[in-house]
Amino acid sequence: MGTTVALTAVSVLAYLLMGSSPDHTTDAGPAAASPRATTQKKAATAAESGVPSTTASPSGSPSPKASPTTTTAKPSPKDTPRPPREASTTPPSAGRIKPNTTHQGVATAYKAGVGDGACLFGPSPDLMVAAMNTTDYETSKACGAYVLVRAANGKSVTVRITNECPLPCAPGQIDLSEQAFAELADLKLGRLAITWSLVSPSTAGTISFRYKTGSSQYWCAIQAINHRNPVTGLEVRTAGGWRQLPRTAYNYFISADGSGCGGAIRITDIYGEQLTVSGLTVRPNVVQPTQVQFARH
Repeated sequence: MGTTVALTAVSVLAYLLMGSSPDHTTDAGPAAASPRATTQKKAATAAESGVPSTTASPSGSPSPKASPTTTTAKPSPKDTPRPPREASTTPPSAGRIKPNTTHQGVATAYKAGVGDGACLFGPSPDLMVAAMNTTDYETSKACGAYVLVRAANGKSVTVRITNECPLPCAPGQIDLSEQAFAELADLKLGRLAITWSLVSPSTAGTISFRYKTGSSQYWCAIQAINHRNPVTGLEVRTAGGWRQLPRTAYNYFISADGSGCGGAIRITDIYGEQLTVSGLTVRPNVVQPTQVQFARH
């Protein structure tokens, strides 16, 4: 009995000594901390890769938390944010030809042929056309404008600008077709003092569009035809929104990379009115009519 008590006492003492051993505490620590260490490692990996890490929100669901390296990370081209290309409005033209403005100059005459010219509209339905001096032509801004020309003798004629009159045509000068000049004075006169101003006629039909020869889904040039008022801008709808196209001296709007070619088109006139047309396809050198026209002013 005495021996048994003694052995029991020794066993209890040994157990107590083991429970207080520093080595026993060290072994238990990493096992308990292991899940937390794994979480921290994933967070570090996310930070290194530039992907936002997450922390628990009070509701228990993850909430985004930006990584310090997010701003310096280089996303792939597919995910690279692009600046918005939305152009909701195009302001009226700030060019030389403006509504309610009277210009002074001289009228001369030229043989207009079929009425075509630098604006590349093609043959005109009538020969009441004119060529605008280079200054007022303004890189084709004058194309399609209807201009009321008045002579000092009281006679007047309305012409459509289809051509450009290069130097020595002076600012304010309009080179009228012989047919239009004859409405004001005898052709033998040669030159005639005039005033002229922009008008918005009631006789215009509906607007048409034409894609230039060579246009495709990779490059296209678009032209508006038979618009009542001068066109100040042409936009095409792209994946990023409306895109304003630059205008050429030969009166086409260019999409050099093909963006928007064959998609919806929006044009704006000198008064700020916008018309949107969809359903047109890229058909080079084909005039495609619409059912829309700018309002009369």
